[in-house]
Amino acid sequence: MTDPYNTAAPLAGIALTDTMITTSQDLPGFRIVQSMGIVRGLIVRSRSIVGSFFGGLQTIFGGNITIYTSLCEKARGDAYRQMFTHARQRNANAIVGVRYDATELMPGLTEVLCYGTAVIVEREG
Repeated sequence: MTDPYNTAAPLAGIALTDTMITTSQDLPGFRIVQSMGIVRGLIVRSRSIVGSFFGGLQTIFGGNITIYTSLCEKARGDAYRQMFTHARQRNANAIVGVRYDATELMPGLTEVLCYGTAVIVEREG
């Protein structure tokens, strides 16, 4: 399937794809040849009145609060895509050391940050 947010030409024959993004500091089979700096994606989300109401109802019964789980997954996905796009703007073909961070700015308003180091890699050997 074509990646809708990755239209740049591959560097060193290696395209930035989800498989080239890792939480570790290296990619097995690849050698980092240049660091392109920190890249990040930032999204701020709020709960809707309807979401808060149904989330509140779900807390009465316990278990997974699915409406909040969906909201968190969407926020993380949006922040990840922004980080990915930022790495493409830096002409990177991989991102290492990826992390997420979330901060409640005020009740019902949360910031989600996804960040890592954009790099250029080459295949080893």
